[in-house]
Amino acid sequence: MCGIAGILSTGSRQAPQRTELEAMIGRLRHRGPDGYGFLIDGPVGLAHARLSIIDLEGGHQPIHNEDQSVWVVFNGEIFNYIELRRDLEAAGHRFYTQSDTEVIVHLYEDYGEAFVEHLNGQFAIAIWDSRQQILLLARDRVGIRPLFYTEAAGRLLFASEIKSLFALQEVDRRIDAHGLMQISSFWTTLAPRTAFDRISSVPPGHVMRVANGVHHIRQYWDWNFPQQEMPPARTEHELADELRELLVDAVRLQLRADVPVGAYLSGGLDSSIITSIIHNFTRTPLRTFSLMFEDQEFDESAFQREVVDFLGTQHTSIVCRRGDIAAAFPRMVYHAESPVVRTGPVPMMLLSGHVQSSGYKVVLTGEGADEVFGGYDLFKEAKVRRFMARSPASQSRARLLERLYPYLKNSPSAGRAFTTSFFQQGADRIDQPYFGHIPRWTTTQRMAQFFSAELKQSFGQWDAFAEFRRSLPEEIVDWRPLEQDQYVEAHTLLSGYLLSSQGDRVGMASSVEGRYPFLDHRLIEFANRLPPRLKLRGLTEKYLLKESVRGLLPESVRARTKQPYRAPDSASFFDAGKPADYVAELFSPSRLTDVGYFDAQAAGKLFEKCRAGRAIGFADNMAFVTILSTMLLHEQFVKGGGRLA
Repeated sequence: MCGIAGILSTGSRQAPQRTELEAMIGRLRHRGPDGYGFLIDGPVGLAHARLSIIDLEGGHQPIHNEDQSVWVVFNGEIFNYIELRRDLEAAGHRFYTQSDTEVIVHLYEDYGEAFVEHLNGQFAIAIWDSRQQILLLARDRVGIRPLFYTEAAGRLLFASEIKSLFALQEVDRRIDAHGLMQISSFWTTLAPRTAFDRISSVPPGHVMRVANGVHHIRQYWDWNFPQQEMPPARTEHELADELRELLVDAVRLQLRADVPVGAYLSGGLDSSIITSIIHNFTRTPLRTFSLMFEDQEFDESAFQREVVDFLGTQHTSIVCRRGDIAAAFPRMVYHAESPVVRTGPVPMMLLSGHVQSSGYKVVLTGEGADEVFGGYDLFKEAKVRRFMARSPASQSRARLLERLYPYLKNSPSAGRAFTTSFFQQGADRIDQPYFGHIPRWTTTQRMAQFFSAELKQSFGQWDAFAEFRRSLPEEIVDWRPLEQDQYVEAHTLLSGYLLSSQGDRVGMASSVEGRYPFLDHRLIEFANRLPPRLKLRGLTEKYLLKESVRGLLPESVRARTKQPYRAPDSASFFDAGKPADYVAELFSPSRLTDVGYFDAQAAGKLFEKCRAGRAIGFADNMAFVTILSTMLLHEQFVKGGGRLA
């Protein structure tokens, strides 16, 4: 895991300077504290900050091919590099390191832009082909590792994080109002848009080619749900066996490292499966890390302890308190580089700090299983809502909603009248691929009441749903409802929030690399060919996944109903009604008016409501956290130039 940055000058524009590259990569030291590397070759400059995980002595970047005509800087891991190297050596290529990075330049020599299709990994890659004067930027299939770019003063600038781009004075620093509106619907911006004006991201599963001053982006992979399912003669038992074999292989590949590897253990099914596979199918010493909460509503330590005792892992936990969240929130926003709607990334950042202080640089995590195998309550909720829509007057169908969200203190299923009105939202759009997400997005959109009049006016009658629909592939209308729900989830919450603000960013804040076996593209492609009944059977989520691990976990954990990871939101920022100092300052009328994104009076009323402990459900909490994180983002990047005070 590392950080990369670079400059491509075009025409008669200024060639990259070493001082510029040093400034850019210096902002990424948290991603690569083990050393820097540079290349300046004509119009291109490449920089690399290294976190040493494979080939600790010889894997310094940039890395080149035999005649030094192709160079690469790379952030991430290529898990199948051993197999790729064997094939490339058999084809005549000569290697000078033992690193996974070097396979990239030789694959490019043989396959050109299609080299990415041979990689099993999580990556952001920059390749410079000096002979053809081509720069390639590539990002992994599901968007685990970030990669951003902008054009300024006739040059293309790129980096692993936006703060690196802001190290150069010619790059404007403005929050993008359109991006803020998207976050206030979907929890994230829609790639390639980011939270900053004129800063773009290379979308997941895409390659960008830059030649002769022109760039072209093409998609090489996407979540797809073929109409041709698994052969009907395959039994559930056979499919469960194949799934377990794929999982074991994914875990084995992702354990490859020349440093110790640990695992996160939440107490839920997914991280417990990863931990159990390490224990039962590998020789890797089992070291696990967990979060505990002082608020019992969020704490899962009893389930964590059950798995630890069952598997006998070497285990440590940290306890996260509300005050810890308030104290660390500004640092989290700095690393996330985006407004966030929940505080959940903060405890994960604190946990990564504990991992780093324990001597570990790499952890495996269970993220992705819910998107791949249909685990979220949203999928069950959407199934019930579609069932209700076929007979809206049926009371018995509506009662199925009472089985949802048992872990929530203020469940939307708690009152019959509210339940019916809440879950019937969007019933007139049941034919839309985003139908399953309408209640969540509608709740988030209540954030709009806090925007300033100027911001609202700039967007007029902006239709978030229509904009999102335009981003979807044409073939989605042919997929089944659960498959549509999965696709939408993968392209919003997963790639834009869970793998970013709550994943890569908060791990790398402490120089810790997270790895995600459930997001091995072979597993995704296997799951996408399964009939929906093997993912969501009735209202039992992740059915086949649970069947594949019978006997490997305590039965109470294997059969446990999904409880999403959550953390206390607005309550974290007030101690007996007293707000943290920076929170009171950022919510002051003068500061809100000066920045201009929010209506000072409306935001002030929300502040007092949260201070008094009267925040109602998700809508109030998300609005509070979004306002606070946006104000911090403005302070740190627009005013502060991308430096953490």
